[in-house]
Amino acid sequence: MISGSIVALVTPMHRDGAVDWEALHRLVEWHVAEGTNAIVAVGTTGESATLDVDEHLEVIRTVISSAAGRAPVIAGTGANSTKEAIELTQAAADAGADACLLVTPYYNKPTQEGLYQHYRALAEAVAIPQILYNVPGRTGVDMQNATVARLAGTPNIVGIKDATGNVERGRELIDMVGGRMAVYSGDDATAYELILLGAKGNISVTANVAPGSMAKLCAAALQGEAEVARQLNAPLAALHRDLFVESNPIPVKWALHEMGRIDTGIRLPLTVLAEPCREKVREALRQAGAL
Repeated sequence: MISGSIVALVTPMHRDGAVDWEALHRLVEWHVAEGTNAIVAVGTTGESATLDVDEHLEVIRTVISSAAGRAPVIAGTGANSTKEAIELTQAAADAGADACLLVTPYYNKPTQEGLYQHYRALAEAVAIPQILYNVPGRTGVDMQNATVARLAGTPNIVGIKDATGNVERGRELIDMVGGRMAVYSGDDATAYELILLGAKGNISVTANVAPGSMAKLCAAALQGEAEVARQLNAPLAALHRDLFVESNPIPVKWALHEMGRIDTGIRLPLTVLAEPCREKVREALRQAGAL
């Protein structure tokens, strides 16, 4: 089972918006060296919404090649069309991904029954471990715990990323499905609390800029060391907050540029972090020891 600190990796780009393949390789090398436990390629933070299909799959292949078996690679292959999600998931499986992360269909706002049937269809169509992904603040649809419980035990469905940030709801979810699928936090600010309650790890934005610190934090929480986890989390708290001062991944890509790791490229309709927000992000980086 994949566990620990799982980075939702950015997709580095040149200033003209072209994918920077060399920088992508360097980021993967850095994460492996820093102890990141697994890598998500082309999730929300990886700008999946503005990569075309060829780019999407090439990023997945590049991350798999760069990781070279040293860290599991989870491919983001969700879509608001079930047919498209199946095609992307099959392509990721063919490329050698270890698992896929499947966001709830966005914009078209399916019912709970529609969500159930969507994920059942994916699980039946592609033989790869699949992690559900509920992030209602981005998608406009909220998969209820009862729907997740219906899907628990379905062959190929091995986990869920809960990005609601609601610890009590997460506790309930772990109680409902914890014996049948892994629950992962998708909210850095509350991640260690959820792990202490039984979650298996954190799919993280903060890990992009503080990979070593997040790996240690998740390890402590997984070992039940609540006070150690709390102390490790304290210097990261400003990052958890301020990497969302504008829409993700705007702040985290700018932070990585400030750290000298990537160029400033980002694709419209997202734009480079606004000047008034930059000192706040710099200070958060300093507090975390990342700058």
